[in-house]
Order: sequence, then structure tokens, then C-alpha cells
Amino acid sequence: MPVTNITKDLDTRSLVITASFAAPVERVWQVYADPRQLERIWGPPTYPATVTEHSLTPGGRVHYFMTGPEGDRFYGGWNVLTVDEPHGFTFEDFFADENYTPSADLPVSAGSVTFEADGDRTTATFTATYPTAEALQQVLDMGMEEGTREAMGQIDALLAEG
Repeated sequence: MPVTNITKDLDTRSLVITASFAAPVERVWQVYADPRQLERIWGPPTYPATVTEHSLTPGGRVHYFMTGPEGDRFYGGWNVLTVDEPHGFTFEDFFADENYTPSADLPVSAGSVTFEADGDRTTATFTATYPTAEALQQVLDMGMEEGTREAMGQIDALLAEG
């Protein structure tokens, strides 16, 4: 399991997930830079993702939906803010309707992903900061921690493919 630590802090309104992968930074970067690879790891196994738009560039967007076991779809997206290839990127992460209009009922988070070389491995840090402690608690109650752990658990198999 690649996740090595999860920190939830209601005071700073943040969720920080640290993971370690047996691959160089450039290879881990490709998981996020390639929409076909991203959709294999973005949702938990029971909610696979389909990426419909992917522009991992400043000002770009990533749109996706996850399909649940009953065929129901859950839409979301990123507004990409900064990119430092292959070391990371920042983005606004949002829940959306089927037209990718951000949901008024669910919070938007400020996200960052960083990749750092650690010998022949990569340490990845994923940070989501929410506008309020209540917003963070809302996504935690929705299963964000468990879903993210399951989703990231799929990365090792993808990396092993080369």
C-alpha cells in the first residue's frame, strides 16, 4: 500500500496524504499527465474514473466522472493553477454536475501535488485545503479518506507495467 501517512487537521482545514512509490519522479508524473493512466487511479476500484477533458497546464482543466457500482455517475474537475513538471502542480478541485458546473452544495478545495525523489523511489504529497473546517468534515464524512486510500492503492500496479 503506497499511502504512508494521512493527516486531517480541522484547524488548518487540510487533508494531507503522503505516499511512496517504487518509481522515479518522471514516471509517477506520467500517471497524472496522461489521461488514460489518470483514469485508472483517480477513483476507488468500485468507482472507476473516466477522464473527458485533460489539460494539465496552467489555466487548463481536467474533467472526469466516476461510475458507481449501480451505474450512477459522480462528476468533478480541476482548474489547473500552476504546473512544475515533473515535480507537481496546484489546482482547484471541485464536485460538479454533468455539465461540469461546480456544485453549490459541495466544497471546492485548493489542491497541491508534489513529487520528490527519495533514492530510487518517489515520495508524493497530496494536500487539499478547504474553505472551512465544516467543509473538510463534509468530505471526510463522504468517505474521502477511504476512497483516496483505495484509489492510490492502484498506482503500484500501474507503475509495475512500466
